[in-house]
Amino acid sequence: MTTSRCCEHCEGPMPITARRHARFCAPRCRAAAARRRQTVPAELTRRPRWIRHTSRKVPLTVGGSVASSTDSSTWSRYGEAVRSTAGVGLGFVLDGDGLVCLDLDHCLGPDGSPLPWAQTILDAAGPTWVEVSRSGDGLHVWGRGKLTTGRRITFNGGSVELYADGRYIAVTGRTFGGTPQRLGDLQHVIDALL
Repeated sequence: MTTSRCCEHCEGPMPITARRHARFCAPRCRAAAARRRQTVPAELTRRPRWIRHTSRKVPLTVGGSVASSTDSSTWSRYGEAVRSTAGVGLGFVLDGDGLVCLDLDHCLGPDGSPLPWAQTILDAAGPTWVEVSRSGDGLHVWGRGKLTTGRRITFNGGSVELYADGRYIAVTGRTFGGTPQRLGDLQHVIDALL
């Protein structure tokens, strides 16, 4: 039995030609969903480190040119990035200023609840903003901490990527559960994982 998928914005049916990972039925719904400013913490929106990205995660400027996660002249303010129609979504650049993101790949079960390995990390992270990743089955745990280089590690059978500098993270703004709209301290989690 096949269940029909719905657009995350208007809740209408997805076109039959939509790719498996598509979340919106049309560009207008994708743009409207990206404008949900209140879901992204101010600690991120007030920094001028926003870009757009393609469906293959190529970073773009708000004008549609190729952007770089290490060239601040290609970044923009949040409002400009939200208003842009370039690419398919927003991205936030990590530049080593103490903001970090833990990317928990494929950590949500079919019912949308975290797998045990991911729940361990979420419990340790405490009150900090967590969003559902673009794939719909992963989580981004945002916070503050220090990390010299990005890493990918295996933790209790799951895959965790830790980033703090020279990378951008695709931001969906889809807050996971009841996590707060602010960033908490993740240094203890980083230290435990490494």
